[in-house]
Amino acid sequence: MIMKKISTLILILFIGVLTAQNVEFEKKNFPGRKDELKEALANIKQGNEIFEQGENFYRDALPLYLKAQDFNPNNAWLNFRIGICYLNSFDKKKAFDYIQKAFLLNPQVDPKIRYYTGRVYHLNSEWDKAISEYKMYQSQLKSSQKEEMKDVTKKIDECNNGKVLSQTPIRVWVDNLGPEVNSPYHEYSPVITADESVLMFTSRRPGGVGNKMDEIKNEYFEDIWVSYKSGKRYTQAVDLGPPVNTENHDAAVCLSPDGSKLITYQGASNGGDLFISYLVGKQWSKPENLGKAINTKYHESSASFSYDGKILYFVSDRDGGLGGHDIYYSEINEKGKFEKAVNLGPTINTEYDDEAVYMMPDGKTMYFCSKGHNTIGGYDVFKTTLENGQWTKPENIGIPINTPDDDAFFALAGNGRHAYYSSAALKGYGGMDLYKITILGPEKQPLLNTQDQLIAMAAKPVNNLKTEQAVEPTKPKMTLLKGIVYDAKTNAPLEAILNLIDNEKNIILASFKSNSATGKYLVTLPSGKNYGIAVQREGYLFHSENFILPADADYQEITKDIPLKKIEIGNAIVLKNIFFDFDKATLRPESYNELDRLLKLLTENPSIKVELSAHTDSKGSDEYNMKLSQNRAQSVVTYLISKGIPADRMIAKGYGETQPIDTNDTEEGRQNNRRVEFKIISIK
Repeated sequence: MIMKKISTLILILFIGVLTAQNVEFEKKNFPGRKDELKEALANIKQGNEIFEQGENFYRDALPLYLKAQDFNPNNAWLNFRIGICYLNSFDKKKAFDYIQKAFLLNPQVDPKIRYYTGRVYHLNSEWDKAISEYKMYQSQLKSSQKEEMKDVTKKIDECNNGKVLSQTPIRVWVDNLGPEVNSPYHEYSPVITADESVLMFTSRRPGGVGNKMDEIKNEYFEDIWVSYKSGKRYTQAVDLGPPVNTENHDAAVCLSPDGSKLITYQGASNGGDLFISYLVGKQWSKPENLGKAINTKYHESSASFSYDGKILYFVSDRDGGLGGHDIYYSEINEKGKFEKAVNLGPTINTEYDDEAVYMMPDGKTMYFCSKGHNTIGGYDVFKTTLENGQWTKPENIGIPINTPDDDAFFALAGNGRHAYYSSAALKGYGGMDLYKITILGPEKQPLLNTQDQLIAMAAKPVNNLKTEQAVEPTKPKMTLLKGIVYDAKTNAPLEAILNLIDNEKNIILASFKSNSATGKYLVTLPSGKNYGIAVQREGYLFHSENFILPADADYQEITKDIPLKKIEIGNAIVLKNIFFDFDKATLRPESYNELDRLLKLLTENPSIKVELSAHTDSKGSDEYNMKLSQNRAQSVVTYLISKGIPADRMIAKGYGETQPIDTNDTEEGRQNNRRVEFKIISIK
């Protein structure tokens, strides 16, 4: 039965070769259709003029060639040109039929027909067939054709990489984000907040600012659109509007982890520059050019902030790089200015293009896309981590996320389990669509080994996954802290400054602001530090939190709403970043940042008199706890007196175990009961 099917297939192909006839664009072949022929030839001429400007323009020539193709679908040369154009478009897989047809119509249509036949097999993950075609093309090359030889050798290496990576595919769900996000037009370049609550992306749909159409490409201008997570889905996307979007092309590049800063790309001048916009309440500010340290006369295309906002990683093809586009970084100084950009070096950058940098909010994991390293074709997504000041060797994140096509728009959520990307290979709503990837982790048997299986899984995910229990994927070593800052009395949301402090080094790592309209904040805390969080606003008592995160602490999300109390009689706060030696009243060095905040508050408000109280848990005798708490309260007062605060403005009071705020039956409860409080007792 199998042999019969193979024989039938061979016969069909043989008949196809016999019956396929190349039809030239000549009058004798189209009697009575003079005007249509003239129009087709005009389209070909205009398409050729665009095509001959270089491969960056091939996609622009495609609509013109397709018009001529409608008139005469059986010309080998035109089919070949259309195939090449598709290979340089978002819809690369459409090249397959045109290249194959060109070969059937005329196997000698072009010296590179074998090369391009290899390319279409390559795109279909038919590794061995592609290698065979590449090698046939390679055998035709002369020793002087060094660039061509280098290119085809790389393509063969990519196919061999594909064969290897196909043996150990990663397990993923792939879900289209649906009609709320996707349209019949192109959607790509997704950017997200660390908690996935906000999704922005670039789209070429109608309804944008200006609503302009590129007549040659027959596509709408790019605009940035936004959608918000609601349950398991995203809301209906809306255009972000002015001033971020303009009447020219505007593309999303990077959204800071807390969603307060947006980097955009504007290609109208200067080779393409990066701009930054800030969320002020509910309105985005007018994008500002990132300046000469970042932007040059060359092409700056993508960027990503470090978790603390103090470093910008970005991509440029400026002089002095290691290849085409390279990844650079620039530190932001105390004045908010970018320092001189530094190339990340040969561990990351290759002689080929390295693009689409994305820094995880864990502070050390970077994802980027590259045409170098061990790619399987086009751009692939790679992962590297910063260890002891050095980047590790980039690792191809694998199939099926990486394909033989370009995989260049990739954003990973803070939890490390969800990723967002765009694809034209999967059957969606039209053009490129946005998809959510859920990374399931390894199992005993691989789930996927071809792009076809990925397509099938996206269409019917339940039927294409095995029933074995999923192994939990490795989680990022970080904590995501989020919530709302609000007035403790009125519940009104407040804009406040949140300082992230390294308690051991007594330094401020980063400063953030809660949103003035919603009070929302989001802070990412990489594991391996003792963190202090100080929330401050003029006219209010500050609020402090403490998080001790061991280096091996896995990802967690903590929602903590923060009420701020006004400077009024009777209001009190817990000083959570004051620490003592065990069973002693000796202040530890980690306390000084908190003590200095308290000092600043007392200095700026000289009319207030306060009680500084200390409390213990229920362990130990009542007498011992009362004495220990009194001594600890006095230690705080003594420190403040040494810094110039008059003694008559402060009262030290030890309450021992008499005023618990939590249970004493658990270690967490006892820890909460061991505290120092600050209370306003009078205002002159």
